[in-house]
Amino acid sequence: MAILNNIRKNGIFLIIIIALALFAFILSGVLGSGNSPKGESIVATINGVELPREEFMKKVEVMQRNLGGRSSSTQAMNNVWNNELRRVLLSEQYEALGLSAERAQINNSLSTTLAANPTFQNEIGEFSELKMQEYIASVKAQADAGNSQAYQAWLDFEVSMSNSALENNYFNLIKGGLITTLAEGEQEYHFQNDNINIEFVHVPYTKIADEDVTISDADIEAYVRAHSKEYEVAPQVDIQYVTFLEDPSTEDIENAKIEIAKLSNDFAATTDISEFVNANSEISFQDNWLMKANLPAEIADTLMNIEVNKIYGPYKDASTFNLARVYETRQMADSAKARHILVRFAGLQTAPQDVVRTKEDAKKLADSLLNVVNRDASKFEALAADFSEDLSNKDKGGDLGYFTPGRMVQTFDDFVFDNKTGDMGVVETNFGFHVISIDDQKNIQKAVKIALILKKIQPSEETINEVFSKATKFEITSKDGDFSELAKEADLALKPVNKIGELDANIPGIGENRSIVTWAFNEDTNIGDVNRININNGYVIVQLTRRNPKGLMSIAEASAKVSPILRNEKKAAKIRESISSADINEVASSQNVTVKTANAINMANPTIAGVGTEPKIVGAAFGLKAGETSGLIYGEKGVFMVRVLAVNVAPDIQEYASYVNQLNAKTAPSVNVNAFNAIKNAATIEDNRASFY
Repeated sequence: MAILNNIRKNGIFLIIIIALALFAFILSGVLGSGNSPKGESIVATINGVELPREEFMKKVEVMQRNLGGRSSSTQAMNNVWNNELRRVLLSEQYEALGLSAERAQINNSLSTTLAANPTFQNEIGEFSELKMQEYIASVKAQADAGNSQAYQAWLDFEVSMSNSALENNYFNLIKGGLITTLAEGEQEYHFQNDNINIEFVHVPYTKIADEDVTISDADIEAYVRAHSKEYEVAPQVDIQYVTFLEDPSTEDIENAKIEIAKLSNDFAATTDISEFVNANSEISFQDNWLMKANLPAEIADTLMNIEVNKIYGPYKDASTFNLARVYETRQMADSAKARHILVRFAGLQTAPQDVVRTKEDAKKLADSLLNVVNRDASKFEALAADFSEDLSNKDKGGDLGYFTPGRMVQTFDDFVFDNKTGDMGVVETNFGFHVISIDDQKNIQKAVKIALILKKIQPSEETINEVFSKATKFEITSKDGDFSELAKEADLALKPVNKIGELDANIPGIGENRSIVTWAFNEDTNIGDVNRININNGYVIVQLTRRNPKGLMSIAEASAKVSPILRNEKKAAKIRESISSADINEVASSQNVTVKTANAINMANPTIAGVGTEPKIVGAAFGLKAGETSGLIYGEKGVFMVRVLAVNVAPDIQEYASYVNQLNAKTAPSVNVNAFNAIKNAATIEDNRASFY
């Protein structure tokens, strides 16, 4: 009670203290958020335009859905990033130039893009603006009724068409300013047709041994700094790792075999095979005909000859134990050829929205068509052309070509392979009603239906605990010991991975794992630090071995590229020091090489016979007159001296248009890419994606 009285007496002070504490907490959060971009709400800023996290993530989700699960979240994120970067940068260009896309241009883009879509085609298969307007009205009505997905997709599509039209306008303006002139065409003509004859001395760099030239780290560093644009690198890290996988032990494998074997008698006795399989197998029951070629080679003969309803197994297949029961056999074709006439009806998901025929009417039409072809099979082709709604083959008389069992939907497949050549009938599928004609069946042979019970071999809890224990022990000991030596002692495969980028996700040997990359780039992670990270079937113990911040390439990285350049420069200087004469013959004699000749050299293909491509040497030679001799020139493959013997200038021609066209053809394909890259390189971009992914 005394405590409660004290609280009542000093309540105002407690309120003030709590308020101050809350204020301090909020303030620390605000100040702390300075370490991350705008309180972790902005993915990137492009020329001052912010990309909010929530909006960006929604676009990533949509992108993943559109890709149909064929890409990772990182790939989807990168696709969205490229789209957003392009949108922001080009929008600024459009605004600065006052560019806009006219409605007629957008409609033209729409008609071109939608021309092959049956939904927007008229009776003769041409794009119909009326059909497009009907579609828009239909999806808008759906949106008004509460289902806005289709209408929103259409609006997004229109926006993309508008952006596409704007892009075309913008890049066409750039191309218009890059038209090759006749003067440039004339120059290209002379580059290709003017030629010179020369004699030359070539002192190869190989004359001086590599070990006679010293390249220091200081030399490499100076070169890299002098050519910084060529040697800029993004932040990178190197790691090495070992894996501890939760693989089943020998005992686990044996136990799994015993467990599935317990099902054998019941499996053989059951009369409801599908229910038994679905209740006991990790794959659902499949009611398909299989031929020998469809079965695993090592058990194909056994299953094709086993007594019906006998159990084969347990047998091991990769990471599973299986029981197989052949429950039906027959003779059937391994492929068949058929034609069909497809009649759709309203309500089918696969039917275009302009189909209004009822199911009853569709069935009546299909039956009447069957009656006609039963009386006269020769009319099938003409009826398919007139009535079939399968646009992929109606012009071929409905011909589907040859196909194997299981290729078509179940009921269609059953009709074709359960009947014989020449039979015709009507079958319903989720595409509509099909009038089918079986035209041929090949390679009649034995087929079987197999019920399969599959059980994945799983590691036991004891095995999982043991793997965890080993991984944890290695993690602890490697923090204070030599990671590589400990891996060797434990007989673990040590896997180094170098040059990982901040936005990379795929780790060789592991697959997609952003956790490893995020940890390695965390500012609190130091070189030599070790971490245990969960993967799908175990753990990786990873060590950070190198961190290279954004900036210039390190000496070690640049060495392979820079050292040969510097070595040749130093060799060239040594060769130059050993030459005192300006006479080409004396130079050849002093260097123990011969004077060689090369004829018909041109600027378009600066190659010297017997030496290779030497643009600097050829360019210098074209700057000389006949009879003139150059000084020493450093080339790609050595030091040269050149004397021009003859200059053969091609006669002027009346028309250089073909050469203008050649130059335009060379530059046009790369204009869009080069122009956008120039805009991107000039932009101010703050990319914080690595903080979110």
